[in-house]
Amino acid sequence: MDMGLKNKTALVTGSTRGIGKAIALELAREGVHVLINGRNNSDVERVVLEFKAAFPETEPQSATADLVDARQREALFAKFPHVDILVNSMGIYEIMSYDDIDDALWEKYFRTNVLAANSLTKHYLTSMLNREYGRIIFIASEEAVMPSGQMPQYGMTKSMLLSLSKSLSKLTRGTEITVNTILPGPTLSENVQQIIESIYSNEEMTFEAKEKDFMTKNLPQSEIERFIRPVEIGRLTAFVCSPRASSFRGSPIRMDGGMVPTIF
Repeated sequence: MDMGLKNKTALVTGSTRGIGKAIALELAREGVHVLINGRNNSDVERVVLEFKAAFPETEPQSATADLVDARQREALFAKFPHVDILVNSMGIYEIMSYDDIDDALWEKYFRTNVLAANSLTKHYLTSMLNREYGRIIFIASEEAVMPSGQMPQYGMTKSMLLSLSKSLSKLTRGTEITVNTILPGPTLSENVQQIIESIYSNEEMTFEAKEKDFMTKNLPQSEIERFIRPVEIGRLTAFVCSPRASSFRGSPIRMDGGMVPTIF
């Protein structure tokens, strides 16, 4: 399906790996000029070259910046004052006991997972409103609506993104600008795959068997009995970015593999 996104420009934060990179790939596949973001310039340049080779009809560019740093954000705004699509996918997470989370760590998660995304959104939403077109997407988590209790500092920030998305959506009434949140369930990022492999390092099993055994023992709520693949989230995000998804407004769009129970 042609998503109608050719020649749009998108900034995807945290797009050198994992979900962010998968989203950037699917947007580039649709002809979008993607701004690749990460803190490490060599990683960013590597991904830009990869995209140029894979999608020569597009013009990927480096958007290297530590988005938690206000000065680096301002430099990014000066270099790229306008985008058609903003995907806030950068974030940090870690399994932690509530008792071990001090105020400094709460603040770190708030600055990284919420305030950085809010600052980007505040800048780009203004220009989108002036041009009467745009897409803003926050990547949250099933933890936003069904906290496991294993990483409360992370779940709190993802819940905040749901509220922020709905508040901002109300500012776009009657325009071709949408603000939405996508809530992935457990996803097979590079880090997760390494963890699974290390857990079963002494087992003669295929990765698929290791994955299913891990899900059965640790995440029995999953109805797909596997981790979601980043490409699946990338495809969904590309659709939500497209003109074909203009009726999604302030929506929490779940792709959780059946993890979250539905309450009627």
